[in-house]
Amino acid sequence: MTCGTIHGVGLGPGDPELMSVRADRLLRGARHVAYFRKAGRPGRARGIVDGMLRPDAIEFAMEYPVTTEFALDDPAYNQALSGFYAEVTTHLVALAQTGEDVVVLCEGDPFFYGSFMHLHARLQGRVPVHVVPAITGMSAAWTVTGIPVTWGDDVLTVLLGTMSELDLARRMSDADAIVVMKVGRNLPKVRRALELAGKLDRAWLVECASMEAERAIPLAEAGERTVPYFSIVIVHGQGRRP
Repeated sequence: MTCGTIHGVGLGPGDPELMSVRADRLLRGARHVAYFRKAGRPGRARGIVDGMLRPDAIEFAMEYPVTTEFALDDPAYNQALSGFYAEVTTHLVALAQTGEDVVVLCEGDPFFYGSFMHLHARLQGRVPVHVVPAITGMSAAWTVTGIPVTWGDDVLTVLLGTMSELDLARRMSDADAIVVMKVGRNLPKVRRALELAGKLDRAWLVECASMEAERAIPLAEAGERTVPYFSIVIVHGQGRRP
């Protein structure tokens, strides 16, 4: 029996019209569709493709065992997630070994801070795996601002809001153009770091890029508001121009 293939399919930043032609084709033809979600939630990836699946599609919801119950540096966090990824990988491998292809829905690009990369590492050498790249959330975010993110020889630096304030400020000081992912509840820290780096006046806060709740404002004007999970901070480069 021919082994099936696991397809890690990037859905892009949220707007179904920004999916690739290949992603759309695989998705609409899939008999087995898997996606990550928080327990009790429909799942963002599943919401993006609502109405696009074939009527007889068999869905496999991969529910995270933890989200914020443990601190990220707590060994219990890694232990819980490692067991979870091993369990869902076993399920996907079993499907593929019966000859079934499986499409795994991935928000953004599968290889850019996505959960699919943890499955990909565990699937290697066991069953065929193909990855369909996609437009990233940060690409959609800087497009929303209406300003090019890099010019000439600008170097783009991607940072995480989960980093320490001093590390953020140090790296921001050395950067030409900046993207800060995983902002959420870390926004006050990110704002302070940008101020220390002397770049707060150039920073933009983009929420839910390409989605219905899309919003882009200068970060200095954002106040102390709570921001959605899908929020990104952008600092545009000021490099060489003809």
